[in-house]
Amino acid sequence: MKSSIVFLVVFGLVTAGIGGLFTGLMWDSFQRASAMHGWPQVEAVILSSEVEERRHDEYSSKEYRVKLLYGYEWEGEGMTGELLTARGNPWSKDLARIERSLEKFPVGIKTTAYVNPAEPDYAVLKPDSKAAGYSIWFPLLFVVGGLGIVVRALVRRARP
Repeated sequence: MKSSIVFLVVFGLVTAGIGGLFTGLMWDSFQRASAMHGWPQVEAVILSSEVEERRHDEYSSKEYRVKLLYGYEWEGEGMTGELLTARGNPWSKDLARIERSLEKFPVGIKTTAYVNPAEPDYAVLKPDSKAAGYSIWFPLLFVVGGLGIVVRALVRRARP
């Protein structure tokens, strides 16, 4: 087998493999978001809402995030939650952005919490986006393209 054919086969398989990896990751993200959108929605009340700040060391700049505490009821039992999203409450160096986010959750406001029925003490105020499912075609292009490179290289080898 010529070295150029070997190179094309390996290159095509690596390209398809990387595309397959990202396709799988995006599919998992879409499945998780779809499940979250199916979780029961309950009324929640913001109990506390403030800006939390941290500094990794004396030389780093401050980072901020929304620190929430909300209460909700699940099957007659009072529960509390702190998570804005499944990934927690993100840190940012932009205090103004965090303060704008905080304005959406003043103390006493009623909002909706998505409760995981398998773990009722796990709730979020914003479910994950399903965008990964709508964009999954992009890494699939690499799978198809990579496999196309492999097939083309092997077909070219088979010709006299």
